[in-house]
Amino acid sequence: MEEYIKKAGVLLEALPYIQQFASKTFVIKFGGSIALDNDLKEGFIKDIILLKLIGINIIIVHGGGKDIDILLKKLGMKINFHDGYRLTDESTMEVVEMVLSGKINKNLVALINKFGGKACGLSGKDGNLIVAEKIKTGKIDLGNVGVVKRINKEVLLTLDAAFIPVIAPVSMDETGNTLNINADLAAGAIAAELAAEKLIILSDQDGLLDSKNELISSAKENEIKKMIKEGIIHGGMIPKANSCISALNLGVKKVHIINGSIPHAVLLEIFTKKGIGTQITH
Repeated sequence: MEEYIKKAGVLLEALPYIQQFASKTFVIKFGGSIALDNDLKEGFIKDIILLKLIGINIIIVHGGGKDIDILLKKLGMKINFHDGYRLTDESTMEVVEMVLSGKINKNLVALINKFGGKACGLSGKDGNLIVAEKIKTGKIDLGNVGVVKRINKEVLLTLDAAFIPVIAPVSMDETGNTLNINADLAAGAIAAELAAEKLIILSDQDGLLDSKNELISSAKENEIKKMIKEGIIHGGMIPKANSCISALNLGVKKVHIINGSIPHAVLLEIFTKKGIGTQITH
């Protein structure tokens, strides 16, 4: 009996959050090691379907770095990064698009449909959903790596409300060149354009970590900028942090970075008082 009472308590703790977030929009960036773990991936999909059923509008933007690395290694191709961005020549771009748009996107769509949801797979190219331009670092040529120039939200708004859009961050510039967009930045731009209630980024670590490698449960935008400057936030966490800052500045209310390898991480972050990751606000 105690077990059932405890389960009822969990549901009651979630109730005010369910009421608060009904009809709101969450943009969730899916990626990291969870993409290679079928049990975690299926658990995530079921959680997403639950969120949709209780009235939250869900948009998924996915990465696929680990899958891309696996195929590049099989093909004997080089893997290089600079400040968290993948160096992407023409050959690498072909692999990136094949993995993101052809494999991961369709796999996620199939899983959502399998477990009773309705999903629609898109890339940034579809309907010019994401129009990009080549990134200019001033230091090194990253190749076919882009930043978001604009989001055409009409593409998403024309979908039936019952569908969950699943978006691969492969896009084009205005002359038709294919560009690889960092999934964290793409998710942030989409969240901002839709004035989303939340941007949730799944990561391989518990959230943002301080200089002692301990979890930062909550942080302000200015604190994030300081940690980037001091090198506390580095590598692949830099695009995540920049995406958070940009999204907040453009109207997203809250941003969360959580560990996707924790079962039911999204539910634990948004439906419990303490949460499990880092919450970032202005």
